[in-house]
Amino acid sequence: MFNKEEKKVAEELSNSSNTIGKGTTIEGNIETYGNLRVDGKVIGNIITKSKLVLGQTSQVEGNILAQNAEVLGEIKGKIEVSDLLTLKSSSVIHGDILTSKLVVETGATFNGGCKMGNVVKEIKIGENGQNGIKRQEVKTA
Repeated sequence: MFNKEEKKVAEELSNSSNTIGKGTTIEGNIETYGNLRVDGKVIGNIITKSKLVLGQTSQVEGNILAQNAEVLGEIKGKIEVSDLLTLKSSSVIHGDILTSKLVVETGATFNGGCKMGNVVKEIKIGENGQNGIKRQEVKTA
Protein backbone atom coordinates (compact mmCIF):
# COMPACT_ATOMS: atom_id res chain seq x y z
CA MET A 1 0.00 0.00 0.00
CA PHE A 2 0.99 3.63 -0.40
CA ASN A 3 2.16 5.56 2.60
CA LYS A 4 0.98 9.14 3.24
CA GLU A 5 4.02 10.73 1.59
CA GLU A 6 3.68 8.66 -1.61
CA LYS A 7 -0.02 9.61 -1.82
CA LYS A 8 0.85 13.29 -1.36
CA VAL A 9 3.49 13.18 -4.13
CA ALA A 10 1.08 11.40 -6.51
CA GLU A 11 -1.64 13.97 -5.75
CA GLU A 12 0.76 16.89 -6.37
CA LEU A 13 1.87 15.38 -9.69
CA SER A 14 -1.71 14.84 -10.87
CA ASN A 15 -2.61 18.45 -9.99
CA SER A 16 0.07 19.88 -12.29
CA SER A 17 -0.94 21.45 -15.60
CA ASN A 18 0.99 21.53 -18.88
CA THR A 19 0.29 23.54 -22.02
CA ILE A 20 1.56 23.22 -25.58
CA GLY A 21 0.68 26.51 -27.24
CA LYS A 22 -0.65 27.34 -30.69
CA GLY A 23 2.16 27.42 -33.25
CA THR A 24 4.31 24.97 -31.28
CA THR A 25 5.30 21.61 -32.78
CA ILE A 26 6.67 18.79 -30.64
CA GLU A 27 8.17 15.62 -32.11
CA GLY A 28 8.35 12.85 -29.54
CA ASN A 29 6.25 11.21 -26.85
CA ILE A 30 4.68 13.07 -23.94
CA GLU A 31 4.05 11.39 -20.59
CA THR A 32 2.60 13.25 -17.61
CA TYR A 33 0.75 12.60 -14.39
CA GLY A 34 -0.93 16.02 -14.66
CA ASN A 35 -3.44 17.71 -16.92
CA LEU A 36 -2.33 18.56 -20.46
CA ARG A 37 -3.72 21.08 -22.92
CA VAL A 38 -2.52 21.04 -26.53
CA ASP A 39 -3.23 23.90 -28.94
CA GLY A 40 -0.24 23.14 -31.19
CA LYS A 41 0.97 20.02 -33.00
CA VAL A 42 2.30 16.81 -31.46
CA ILE A 43 3.95 14.14 -33.59
CA GLY A 44 4.18 11.27 -31.14
CA ASN A 45 2.16 9.52 -28.44
CA ILE A 46 0.51 11.26 -25.48
CA ILE A 47 -0.01 9.53 -22.12
CA THR A 48 -1.56 11.25 -19.11
CA LYS A 49 -3.03 9.92 -15.88
CA SER A 50 -5.25 13.03 -15.76
CA LYS A 51 -7.24 15.09 -18.28
CA LEU A 52 -6.17 15.85 -21.84
CA VAL A 53 -7.71 18.80 -23.69
CA LEU A 54 -6.97 19.14 -27.40
CA GLY A 55 -7.89 22.67 -28.47
CA GLN A 56 -9.48 23.62 -31.78
CA THR A 57 -6.08 24.31 -33.42
CA SER A 58 -4.47 21.10 -32.14
CA GLN A 59 -3.14 18.30 -34.32
CA VAL A 60 -1.93 14.98 -32.95
CA GLU A 61 -0.23 12.33 -35.08
CA GLY A 62 0.11 9.46 -32.65
CA ASN A 63 -1.75 7.40 -30.07
CA ILE A 64 -3.42 8.83 -26.98
CA LEU A 65 -3.91 7.25 -23.57
CA ALA A 66 -5.65 9.35 -20.88
CA GLN A 67 -7.99 9.18 -17.93
CA ASN A 68 -10.32 11.83 -19.43
CA ALA A 69 -10.14 13.70 -22.73
CA GLU A 70 -11.93 16.55 -24.49
CA VAL A 71 -11.18 16.90 -28.19
CA LEU A 72 -11.79 19.99 -30.30
CA GLY A 73 -8.94 19.42 -32.80
CA GLU A 74 -7.64 16.66 -35.09
CA ILE A 75 -6.21 13.26 -34.16
CA LYS A 76 -4.59 10.68 -36.43
CA GLY A 77 -4.14 7.65 -34.20
CA LYS A 78 -5.76 5.39 -31.61
CA ILE A 79 -7.48 6.98 -28.59
CA GLU A 80 -7.82 5.11 -25.28
CA VAL A 81 -9.64 6.90 -22.43
CA SER A 82 -10.29 5.11 -19.14
CA ASP A 83 -13.21 7.36 -18.09
CA LEU A 84 -14.91 10.03 -20.26
CA LEU A 85 -14.07 11.02 -23.85
CA THR A 86 -15.85 14.09 -25.23
CA LEU A 87 -15.70 14.82 -28.97
CA LYS A 88 -16.69 18.45 -29.54
CA SER A 89 -18.32 19.64 -32.78
CA SER A 90 -15.00 20.76 -34.32
CA SER A 91 -13.16 17.47 -33.64
CA VAL A 92 -11.84 15.26 -36.46
CA ILE A 93 -10.75 11.73 -35.53
CA HIS A 94 -8.95 9.30 -37.85
CA GLY A 95 -8.46 6.17 -35.75
CA ASP A 96 -10.02 3.74 -33.31
CA ILE A 97 -11.53 4.71 -29.95
CA LEU A 98 -11.56 2.65 -26.74
CA THR A 99 -13.34 4.35 -23.85
CA SER A 100 -15.59 3.77 -20.89
CA LYS A 101 -17.96 6.69 -21.69
CA LEU A 102 -18.34 8.71 -24.88
CA VAL A 103 -20.03 12.03 -25.66
CA VAL A 104 -20.19 13.07 -29.33
CA GLU A 105 -21.48 16.53 -30.23
CA THR A 106 -23.25 17.23 -33.51
CA GLY A 107 -20.69 18.04 -36.20
CA ALA A 108 -17.86 15.90 -34.82
CA THR A 109 -16.16 13.73 -37.46
CA PHE A 110 -15.04 10.22 -36.55
CA ASN A 111 -13.57 7.60 -38.90
CA GLY A 112 -12.63 4.37 -37.15
CA GLY A 113 -13.88 1.67 -34.82
CA CYS A 114 -15.22 2.24 -31.32
CA LYS A 115 -15.35 -0.04 -28.25
CA MET A 116 -16.95 1.03 -25.01
CA GLY A 117 -17.04 -0.36 -21.50
CA ASN A 118 -14.19 -1.45 -19.26
CA VAL A 119 -11.75 -1.94 -22.13
CA VAL A 120 -8.98 0.46 -21.12
CA LYS A 121 -6.19 -0.83 -18.92
CA GLU A 122 -4.39 0.97 -16.10
CA ILE A 123 -2.33 3.94 -17.25
CA LYS A 124 1.36 3.57 -16.39
CA ILE A 125 3.87 6.37 -16.76
CA GLY A 126 7.56 5.85 -17.53
CA GLU A 127 7.36 2.14 -18.30
CA ASN A 128 8.28 1.53 -21.93
CA GLY A 129 5.68 -0.58 -23.67
CA GLN A 130 3.57 -1.17 -20.54
CA ASN A 131 0.63 0.77 -21.98
CA GLY A 132 0.61 -1.05 -25.28
CA ILE A 133 1.83 2.16 -26.92
CA LYS A 134 5.29 1.76 -28.36
CA ARG A 135 7.53 4.73 -27.82
CA GLN A 136 8.76 6.36 -30.99
CA GLU A 137 12.46 6.87 -31.36
CA VAL A 138 13.25 10.52 -31.98
CA LYS A 139 16.45 11.17 -33.89
CA THR A 140 18.27 14.44 -33.35
CA ALA A 141 20.63 16.04 -35.81
